[in-house]
Amino acid sequence: MSQQVEVLFENLWQDYLSRTPSAKKVHQILGEGHPIVNDHVAFRTFDISPVGLEVLAQHFLDLGYKEGGDYHFEAKKLRAKHFEHEDPELPKVFISELMTAEFSDELQSKVKGMVAQVSAEDTKKPDFFYSGTHWKVSYADYQSLLEESEYAAWMAAFGYCANHFTVSVNQLPGYKTLEQVNQKLKDNGFKLNTSGGEIKGSPEVYLEQSSTMADRHPVEFSDKTVEIPSCFYEFAKRYEIEDGKLYTGFVAASADKIFESTNAK
Repeated sequence: MSQQVEVLFENLWQDYLSRTPSAKKVHQILGEGHPIVNDHVAFRTFDISPVGLEVLAQHFLDLGYKEGGDYHFEAKKLRAKHFEHEDPELPKVFISELMTAEFSDELQSKVKGMVAQVSAEDTKKPDFFYSGTHWKVSYADYQSLLEESEYAAWMAAFGYCANHFTVSVNQLPGYKTLEQVNQKLKDNGFKLNTSGGEIKGSPEVYLEQSSTMADRHPVEFSDKTVEIPSCFYEFAKRYEIEDGKLYTGFVAASADKIFESTNAK
């Protein structure tokens, strides 16, 4: 089972690198030849059949993952869940979905039009998580979605793929604090997400997070090719909730700001 998971994450990683080439540089800078352990991988979707959160989650439940926490993001109109594997070396999985009914009829119509091009059979395929878009939208439609929801616009452009991977700072040789990681990245020319501060969270909530701003990647819309923000790299430092046991959940207030790493405005 663990081998199946590792194959999935390797495929996801290679796909992620295709639109986030800066991740290779992050590995070179922080890893210095050592393997880097990922804390979690995040995915986005819509709350519409057949692509809802629970459908995506089933892939991971079938691979031995168990449901962890449940999260709501009122301002961004999202809900999310995270999943954990009994093998602590395997990344946690964070899946969010856009609550489309809370948006305009226009946005709902555009999203339904996209999702209508995804079959239930598509969602069951092992490669669905790196299958990209199953639709083509115009750049004008992308901009229209962007006015209401950065999340919806990002999904329209990139579809199903890892939105971000996350370095586990706890397992990063040579670094004791997230501040040290951030400084090393800035010294090497990386721009960090400063929404809510460079570091989101604190030892008091048992989790600190930071992230790069997304790479820019050319997207072929139906009418033109435009370079827009794609995916980013996150960094997580976890703290003990009891002797020897690290906190494994997420902090909604921090994750809310991490979502802004793909902001196109």
